[in-house]
Amino acid sequence: MGLIDDLKGKAQGLIQGNEEAIQNGIEKAGDFVDEKTGGKFAGQVDAVQNAASDFVAKNDGEPEQAPVADEPKQP
Repeated sequence: MGLIDDLKGKAQGLIQGNEEAIQNGIEKAGDFVDEKTGGKFAGQVDAVQNAASDFVAKNDGEPEQAPVADEPKQP
């Protein structure tokens, strides 16, 4: 399992049961950045907020399993 997969699995475990609080945190963090930058990066901030919110929303609490590659056929 690669580092990214390991981190993703750990994030999914932490999300379980805390979805609402995390969604609120994502929204507040985006609003904070928008406030500090005068909205200069509002489009990028919104894109990151949406991606993070989508990750939280689709999380079922079970780490995703990497697909198992088919073994090559031997002649």
